[in-house]
Amino acid sequence: MNESPQRRAWRVTEPIHAMIYFAPEADERYAELGVAPQDGYFASRGAAFGECGPGIVTATFYNFNPALVARALPAVWENTTPAAMTEARLCAVDAALTRGLGAETLASPEVAEAAGLARAAAEAATAWPQGRPLFAAQAELPWPDEPHLVLWHAQTLLREFRGDGHVAALVTAGLSGIEALLLHVASGEADERFLRITRGWRREAWAAAADGLRARGLLDAEGGLTETGRELRAGIEATTDRLAQPAYDAIGADACTRLAEITRQLSRTLVKAGMLTPRIPDGGRS
Repeated sequence: MNESPQRRAWRVTEPIHAMIYFAPEADERYAELGVAPQDGYFASRGAAFGECGPGIVTATFYNFNPALVARALPAVWENTTPAAMTEARLCAVDAALTRGLGAETLASPEVAEAAGLARAAAEAATAWPQGRPLFAAQAELPWPDEPHLVLWHAQTLLREFRGDGHVAALVTAGLSGIEALLLHVASGEADERFLRITRGWRREAWAAAADGLRARGLLDAEGGLTETGRELRAGIEATTDRLAQPAYDAIGADACTRLAEITRQLSRTLVKAGMLTPRIPDGGRS
C-alpha cells in the first residue's frame, strides 16, 4: 500500500505519545494522587473535560464498556483534580521518555526540530475543532516548555484530532465500540484478550457482538473478516486518514516526511525497549 506522507508522519510518531499508556511511571504518579492505574487512564486522558462524569468519556473514548468508565468517574475526583492529573501525566511522560531515550537524545537538535514540526501541525488543527470534542478539550491545555514534552503534547493533539475523526467514521458505518474492537481483532492487528479485558467487555457481550457482525456479513464463521468486512474497514481507515489530513497539509508533505524521518528511530527505540508492551490490569477478567 502506498502510504501518504501525512499518514506516515502520524503512524511513525505515534509511539512517542502512546507509550504513556503502558509506562509504569504513569501508574506511579497516579498512585501518588490516590488513583488506581485504570482509573488514572480515564482521569488523565479525560482531565481536559474538567471534573466530568462517565458520559463524555464513554462517548469520546468510544470502545470502552460504559460500566467500566462509570466505576472510575466521577468517583476519582474525590481524591484528586483534573489539573493534578494533567500535571501527573506530563511528569510521567518526562520520566518515561528520559528513561527510554536518554537525556542526551531528548536535548538534541533533532528532537527540537521534530517538536516544532509536530506543533505546527497540531496548532493548524485548531482551525477545525467542530465535531472533535476530545481534541478541542486537549487543545485548550497549556503547551509545555521542553522540546520532548512539546513533541509529546503535539502528537497527543494530532492523535485526538485523528481519533475524533475515526469515531465519526465508525458512527457513520453503524459500528458500536465493541463491534469496532471485534473487527480490529479479526484483521489480525490486535490481541483479543487484551482488548476485551482492558475495555471491560465480558465474554457474553463479546460473543453477542460477534454474532451481530456475522449477521451483517462482516465476520465469517471462524471470526475472520469477510470481503465485505475488509472493505468496510478499509473505507473507515481511508475516511479517518482524510479527516486527519488537514492538520498535516498545513505543514506540507516535505515537512511530514522530515517529521517521520526524525521520529522513526525514536519510536523504534521505545518499541525495542518494551515501552509499548500491552499490560492487562491486575484483576482483569479473562
